[in-house]
Amino acid sequence: MFAMFADGSQIAQLFPEGDYGWILNVILYLFFIVFIFYGQRIQMYVMLKEVEGSLLRLKYIKDEGRKIAIETIKEIGKPEKDPAERVDRFLEYFAISPESMDPAGIVWKLEHILDVRDTRFKDEVKLMAPAADEIQINNLENTLEAALALNYIYKVVRHYYILGKRTLSLYIIMQLQMILPLVMREAEAYASALKAFAYGQPIGDGAGALVAAKLMHGYEKRKISKDCVAATVPLEGRTAYVIKAEGPGGNVGKPGDAIKTIIEENSGKIANIIVVDAALKLEGEKPGAVAEGIGVAIGGPGVEKFKVEESLLKYRIPINAVIIKEDVGDAVSPMRKEIFEATDKAIERIKRLIHEKTREGDSVIIAGIGNTIGIGQ
Repeated sequence: MFAMFADGSQIAQLFPEGDYGWILNVILYLFFIVFIFYGQRIQMYVMLKEVEGSLLRLKYIKDEGRKIAIETIKEIGKPEKDPAERVDRFLEYFAISPESMDPAGIVWKLEHILDVRDTRFKDEVKLMAPAADEIQINNLENTLEAALALNYIYKVVRHYYILGKRTLSLYIIMQLQMILPLVMREAEAYASALKAFAYGQPIGDGAGALVAAKLMHGYEKRKISKDCVAATVPLEGRTAYVIKAEGPGGNVGKPGDAIKTIIEENSGKIANIIVVDAALKLEGEKPGAVAEGIGVAIGGPGVEKFKVEESLLKYRIPINAVIIKEDVGDAVSPMRKEIFEATDKAIERIKRLIHEKTREGDSVIIAGIGNTIGIGQ
């Protein structure tokens, strides 16, 4: 009983009854009342402040991207006039996807839109940088596209920040604040990409193209489709048709058309197709890890993947995929040592697949997918 009273006296000390005790009690009650009625609003203003800080950082990254793009155009393209106005206009470009209410034929409509977009971008770059050659034009186009992506990310975040601030909607602000770490991560990746594109450095997304370049090195190449080259390579007693985008400019080419052309040239007599590409890793996985599976490992809007699948179905050709895992930041940043070394492991996997899945004398297609900036043939 004595111990219980002793504990009670200790608790009572937290709420003193002296001259200043009532003041402390009033302050505590006031804090309690304020947090009951205004706690959500206080939380909202704290989140708004956090979003505002990230928005300022995004604006700096976006402005830096624009600056790098303009300086690179001036350095390489030697324009007569300041390209800033054209660059600003380029950063506001958009593409409208085709109507999908009637899905029949939508792939070809989308391909046409993408072709027109690509042509328009290249024409704009030629006007901005008249002294640039074909490789430099591709690199400058990639640089401007990275700057365009940064500009778009900034505008979307700013839109929801202002909308949340005006409406005082906790749900808008909370969602924005929750996804900001991922948005900032993507923005930082594009910022790294700008420098890589400006200097023509290989990026992580080019891992598949590098595998193909190593396999076709020293063999005769030929143009097989738009911005794609192919080489006939003897490999493990088989005839391998190795495909990649034409480098060292920033290209992804049309691998779907290239694969389809080779299949038709061989009247469908292809024993196996192996597609090599970079793929996003899950958190906890090591960058540069190599995995294999089934399917057409081609990213993007899906047009090229669709073309390959149509040919596979027509001739019933088996398809295998080898992927090199990397982070979203690695995909558009200068190629890391781990990813470069992983390309040799991918080649070993390809050789094993060919040995196990085909017979001597068979024909196979090996397609190295990805942006081939900084990677020749």
